[in-house]
Amino acid sequence: MTAEATSSPVSPAEGPVAGPGTPGPATGRGPRARTTAAYLRYVAGKLAGAAVSLLAVLVTSFFLFRLIPGDPVRFMTGGRPVSAEQIAVYRREFGLDLPLWRQFTDYCGKALTGDLGTSYQFRAPVIDKITEALPNTLLLTGTAFVLYTALGIVLGTRSAWRHGGLGDRLNTGLALTLYSIPSFWLGLLLIIVLSVGVGPVPGLFPTGGMESGGKEGLAHAVDVAHHLVLPVVTLVAVEYGQTLLVTRSALLDEMGGDYLTTARAKGLRDALVRRRHAVPNALLPTMTLVFVNLGRTVAGVILVETVFSWPGLGGLFYQALSVPDLPLVQGLFFFFAAAVIVMNTLADLLYPLLDPRVGR
Repeated sequence: MTAEATSSPVSPAEGPVAGPGTPGPATGRGPRARTTAAYLRYVAGKLAGAAVSLLAVLVTSFFLFRLIPGDPVRFMTGGRPVSAEQIAVYRREFGLDLPLWRQFTDYCGKALTGDLGTSYQFRAPVIDKITEALPNTLLLTGTAFVLYTALGIVLGTRSAWRHGGLGDRLNTGLALTLYSIPSFWLGLLLIIVLSVGVGPVPGLFPTGGMESGGKEGLAHAVDVAHHLVLPVVTLVAVEYGQTLLVTRSALLDEMGGDYLTTARAKGLRDALVRRRHAVPNALLPTMTLVFVNLGRTVAGVILVETVFSWPGLGGLFYQALSVPDLPLVQGLFFFFAAAVIVMNTLADLLYPLLDPRVGR
C-alpha cells in the first residue's frame, strides 16, 4: 500500500472528517429567509423615505402659503371698517399674533395629531371640510380614473401589437394631442359646445354643479350622472394618453423577448401570446403610473372642479386660495401630497411582489 493511499490519523484538534452522511458546516439562512430579510429592509427604507417626504410637505405647506398676498383678517371682517381692537381680537383668536416660529411649532404639533386647524371663512375644523368634500371628489375623479386607465391600457396594447400601422398612428397622435391640451381649456370648450350650444348643436348638459336640486331616489342619481358627464369626459380625454403611451412603450420593449418567440414556436395564437405572456410583463411599469394616478384621484383636479363648479376638494382649494384661508389651504395641500406619497409608497411595496428582481 502506497503512502498516498494510507489514511493519516486525525488529531482531536482537527475534528472528525465529514462523510457522505455527516452534516456539513452551517451555511447560514436559506434563500427564502435571505429574500424575506432583503424585502423587509426594502420596506423599511421606503417607509422611512415616505415619512421624510411627509415631514418635508408639512414644513413646505406652512411657509409656502404665507407668501400669498392678502390679509385673512380683512376677509373675515368683510371689508367693513373695524377698529384696531377688533382686528387684534381676530388675530388673537386664530393665533396670527404669535411669532412665526411659534405658529409653526403649534401647526406641526397639531398636524401630527390629526388637527389641521380651523378654517377662517367657514369657522369649522379643516378636517371636517375635507371629509365633507372628499366623497364628491372621489365620485368625479374615481369614475374618470377607472375609465381612462382601462382605455389607456386597452388602446396602448393594441397600438403596440400593431405598431406602425394606421391605427397605431391615429391612437398615438390623438393621445398626444389631447394630453397636451390644458384641462381647463378643454372643459370650457365642452361647456360652450355641449352645455350652451353652438349653431345646430343644442345644449345637452348642465354648465356646472353637481345636481339641480329637488330630486330624490333614482331621479337624483340620474341628475348627478347627468352633471358628471362633461367633467368626466374632460378628465378622461386629457389623462388617458399618458397610460396609453406608457403601456405601448413597455409592450414594445417586451415584444422582442425570446420567450415570446418560444411561445409562438409552440403554436400559440398571437392573441394568446399577447394576453398570457407579453401584456402581464409589460404592465409592470404601468402599475406604478396607475398608483400615482390613484393618489392624484384622491387629491382631485383643481382646475376641472373649478371650471365645472364641482363641490369637491379641488374647488374648495381654489376657494381657500382666494381668501387666503391659511389653515384650509395648508390642510388641503398636506392632504393632497400625503395621498400621492402614500400611493407611491404602496406601489413601491407591491412592485417586488410583481417583479422579484426589485428589492433584492
